[in-house]
Amino acid sequence: MLYARVAVKYPGKEGILTYSQGEFELQTGDLVSVPLGRRETQGCVLEANLAHEQVQKEIEGFKIKDVVELFDRDLSLSVSEISLYRWMAKYYHYNLGMIIFESLPKILKRPRKIELQRGEGRALEHQMSSLQQAAYDSISKRGDHFDRYYIHGVTGSGKTLIYLNLIRDTLSKGKSVLFLLPEINLTPQFTETFLNFVDCPVLAYHSGVSNSEKFTIWKKLKEADGPVIVMGVRSSVFLPMKDLGLVVVDEEHDNSFKQSDRCPYNGRDVAIKKAQIANCPVILGSATPSVENYHAFKQTDRYFTLKERVAGSFPEIELLDARRGGRKITEGELDIWPFEQKSIDLIQGALDSGEQVLVFVNRLGFANYVQCRSCGHKFEDPNTGVALRYFKNRNVLSSAHSEYEIPMPEMCPDCGNMSLLQKGYGTERLQEVLEARFSDRRIDRFDRDEIKNLDQLKDKLDRFHSGDIDILVGTQMLSKGHNFSKVNLVLILGVDSMMNFPDFRAIEKTYQTITQILGRAGRYSKKAKVAIQTLVPENGIFHTIKEHSFDGFYEDEMQIREFAEFPPYSKLAVIHFSSRFREKVVQNSMAVARALEDFISKNSLDVQVLGPAPASIEKRANQYTWTILLKGKNVNHLHGLLNFFESQYIRVSGISYKIDVDPYHTL
Repeated sequence: MLYARVAVKYPGKEGILTYSQGEFELQTGDLVSVPLGRRETQGCVLEANLAHEQVQKEIEGFKIKDVVELFDRDLSLSVSEISLYRWMAKYYHYNLGMIIFESLPKILKRPRKIELQRGEGRALEHQMSSLQQAAYDSISKRGDHFDRYYIHGVTGSGKTLIYLNLIRDTLSKGKSVLFLLPEINLTPQFTETFLNFVDCPVLAYHSGVSNSEKFTIWKKLKEADGPVIVMGVRSSVFLPMKDLGLVVVDEEHDNSFKQSDRCPYNGRDVAIKKAQIANCPVILGSATPSVENYHAFKQTDRYFTLKERVAGSFPEIELLDARRGGRKITEGELDIWPFEQKSIDLIQGALDSGEQVLVFVNRLGFANYVQCRSCGHKFEDPNTGVALRYFKNRNVLSSAHSEYEIPMPEMCPDCGNMSLLQKGYGTERLQEVLEARFSDRRIDRFDRDEIKNLDQLKDKLDRFHSGDIDILVGTQMLSKGHNFSKVNLVLILGVDSMMNFPDFRAIEKTYQTITQILGRAGRYSKKAKVAIQTLVPENGIFHTIKEHSFDGFYEDEMQIREFAEFPPYSKLAVIHFSSRFREKVVQNSMAVARALEDFISKNSLDVQVLGPAPASIEKRANQYTWTILLKGKNVNHLHGLLNFFESQYIRVSGISYKIDVDPYHTL
């Protein structure tokens, strides 16, 4: 009898189990169905054809069950794929079998056939600038082995042209390319670019692709006998690519690369590991690098800067002081709130000149919350305790953190008062004000409430490009990568709330968002303006943005990070504990914190334990969550502490935990 060790799709520590191979001749990487208790689940074979003496100790005293089914061997994982998943399981402290089957497309018996799009391979007509050429030459001359490169280029500086030349070189050698983007809304323009200028199949992979199409793409890549380009969001990093020759991660700073549910991996960092396993170069690019990568690359010869735009010019930055200085708001100002009169005048001027306008705000909806004017009652999500947002168009109060939604009440449920106060604002409120003020113009929204799929996204962008929309009100999803020829005015609202968010990355994220938004103006003109409404125009972040100081923000931010010992001067991990019972989860997390501190003391580890503390949204989906933040300068000490926790933690009924390494949010 032969045995196999199998990574089982099972959310517990005991993720690797031993089975009898039964009637099957198994190989490492085979995907199988195996019994688990009274049910069946999926598994991946890690070792096969083991003799009894090789597994004797681990199976002694157990009744060993047989593998039930072997899936199509065309789907089996390669050694390099398994290596990537093993690294993830170790680094992110997550069950190996769960990672594998959460990352793979759903296995289907009869997938729908799809036609692959193939690029036309046209000649490149545009010439590289001296800075572009220098970056391209330096990267291309260093060979095809693994190394990391960074292209830090202002918006409109031509990073894509460098990518495209390196991609074409890679394809000419018969090797494939993985091109990662942070969000689905960037895929249409890159799809068009690749289909024009490369001569190979181009596969797009994102949430707009059906399960059947994903499964077919997976199978076709397994069978591929030539180079391909895979372009997609973070999950495309798991697709099986033969002869991988280049990995590109565009907009590497974007937090969309970080998965929040299930295994909280960062697609950018997994892509770097994938390139290392494939022994091929990886290129990271952004106009606004993450502070950690700026620190890592700045002083190296693998960091390339593009400080000038290829076409157009940098927009003028104007700060609009929104402070009232104690004076009362006039009736006319109330009509246009939250806009300042100066903002309305700028919009009018742009429209009169035949131009289009972009208006940004970082919130959806009409109002941030609704409150009774009489007794002060707030309408909250019962699952989270967070205020409900008001959506006027649908006349509902809706939660940002659960599926909870109710019709807009006509009166206060506590006191019966019929006067309900709407506070704050979002995209819907801005659209209504603009429609009232510019009634002869076409105003539309670009946010996740309006756009639910890729077709809607393409339609909205096409209408704006064609001039069918005069003013587009959008959230951050419109700030990334889009080029608009008739936009020379961009108005930004709501930055103060971004800067005041209780997170050490708040200023960095604000800087990145504003700088990315600046990139939407002035690409085709010498005269463009970005106006920012703010209550704190003297904040230093605006100085670096206004002066287009390429390194100014990072130099200031690095000093603060070093003083506070936050990344890149330390590594972070968070342990989240959740339970329906608040007292239970508080007591458990406090006990764990004490045990961790004791282990640190006995082993002289360079790690701090901060907390436990309630999560920023303590109650979600009827579960209370408390967190312990771990901060250490020595990454091995940090992982050693997490290993100790996992090995010693005794699971308590009704309490679950989750580890997040390199978290984007610490609360």
